[in-house]
Amino acid sequence: MSNININSLLRFLLVGGTATALQYLIMAALIHFLTMDAVLASGIGFVISAVFNYWANARFTFRSGSSHRQGIPRFLVTLGAGCLINVVVLYGLTRLGVSIILSQLMTTGVVLIWNYTINAIWTFRKKPA
Repeated sequence: MSNININSLLRFLLVGGTATALQYLIMAALIHFLTMDAVLASGIGFVISAVFNYWANARFTFRSGSSHRQGIPRFLVTLGAGCLINVVVLYGLTRLGVSIILSQLMTTGVVLIWNYTINAIWTFRKKPA
């Protein structure tokens, strides 16, 4: 059974949205309650939300039976590649004169497709029956 289907895509979007909200909530709380620097607070929020994102995608989105020893490094490679794709595509679009908002929206779409596809077929791939 393939991990690529409408149900896993919808769960992937739900998990990603929740992880983003979690990052923002943690960032806001750290800034408000601990008067932490915004960049540091965002970084902490990102790391915590990435841990949630891994766990939720492994268990809820793709229902992976793979070991964390295999899944975590693959998730980190996929995450790093997604970050690089984000920078390259955003840079290219803005250099072509596309507005920053439209560039980021388009870039987010490209990275979303990358993350979903690679996580489905590699990071959390189902073992053959």
